[in-house]
Amino acid sequence: MTGDVLAPSEPQVVVGIAQNGPDHPSPVQAWLKSPRTVVASGTAVTLRRDAGTPVAEGEIAVVIARGTAGLTVQNAGDYVLGLSAVDDLSSPDRVLADPRNFESKSGVGYTPLGPWIDTEASLADVRLRMRVDGRDVADTSADLLPVSIAECLAYVASWSTLGPGDVVMTGAPYSQSPVRPGQTIEIEVGAVRLVTKTR
Repeated sequence: MTGDVLAPSEPQVVVGIAQNGPDHPSPVQAWLKSPRTVVASGTAVTLRRDAGTPVAEGEIAVVIARGTAGLTVQNAGDYVLGLSAVDDLSSPDRVLADPRNFESKSGVGYTPLGPWIDTEASLADVRLRMRVDGRDVADTSADLLPVSIAECLAYVASWSTLGPGDVVMTGAPYSQSPVRPGQTIEIEVGAVRLVTKTR
């Protein structure tokens, strides 16, 4: 036993929510991110040097408790184990050549998650804060998301069934920042504090 901190979930599916931004001309749309990119809080992540400017996106991570068949906007909370913090590291300069987000989201270790799951946090208004090298980048909350967490979950469940431990990242309309090697990113979702060290 090494004492190493692990990610709080081992998802088989990681879903991202795109277009959950203010006045976006298109409705939200889900996309898939490899669960093999999930790493624990405190992990040193090597930023890709060949894909433009890397960006950290602080997001609320929803950890699923059970199979989502039957999930609706009204009962979404019944299917949620809890909330955590996630850093959806990205290379957005790749978007023109990579409209499906495969290259821009697939860097090794590009989904720091955790370090634990808050089972009491509210889907409706949990606070989200983000800092880079101690500098405040974002201070927002779930109730400011243009499309609510419950609506995002219902949308995903209407197309694909999720299972225990799967993760839905709810979008970062107000919580993203360019980053460079050597910086430290802190993302807080409620009482959960995630740290990503870049190299």
